[in-house]
Amino acid sequence: MSNILVIDTSTEACSVALQSGEQVYSNYKVAPRQHGELVLPMIDSLLEQAQIKLSELDVIGYGQGPGAFTGLRICISIVQGLAYGAGVPVVGVSSLQAMAQAAYQSTGEKNILSAIDARMGEVYWGVYQFQDGLMTLVGDEEVAEPDSVTISQLKPSIIYRAVGSGWQTYPDQLAQRSNVSLVIEETVSFPDAEKMLPWVSEQLAKGAAVDAEQAQPVYLRNNVAKKVSEQGKPA
Repeated sequence: MSNILVIDTSTEACSVALQSGEQVYSNYKVAPRQHGELVLPMIDSLLEQAQIKLSELDVIGYGQGPGAFTGLRICISIVQGLAYGAGVPVVGVSSLQAMAQAAYQSTGEKNILSAIDARMGEVYWGVYQFQDGLMTLVGDEEVAEPDSVTISQLKPSIIYRAVGSGWQTYPDQLAQRSNVSLVIEETVSFPDAEKMLPWVSEQLAKGAAVDAEQAQPVYLRNNVAKKVSEQGKPA
């Protein structure tokens, strides 16, 4: 078993998880605008509980987004600093995938719609299905206004579990756009680092971990802005 540290500050929740052998330690707090002061003491506390050092880690995972710009930058900077110091690789995990994984672990449902309130009247969302032990993205993660979400991948014959702050903020608009049977799971509002452990472990085993300098946040709004700005330009 590997020693895995995972950090997430992509939303209002700040969370850290540590897998040491077969034991898992975790800390999760919903604390908007307090991530910068909370996350390092949380990491130190888990390392102390597990009685291991940073140099004994095999990999550091991180919540790559989508999510809040400031929270993502905090996470990336801390992860890179720790990974450089410990000489270990890193693995990014989608915030939306983490919520889908949490929903599967708590309910057993294998078809999940994840949505995070992106502010500015928009949501980050993605469709996930259970495959080979993990919740796996179907199609692409996107950002859109709730009334403009297009979820073409859904099958009307399947009941989907809906999770995340996006559904809690815009339940009617998103339900109308999905056009399938839904059960809104209110116990999963934000991503949790503990639920990112399976993905990080899988990627480490596959040899997909990368150097610390390659840790990057996922800004879906940046991608959209780039596409819009490039429209009409000659090839």
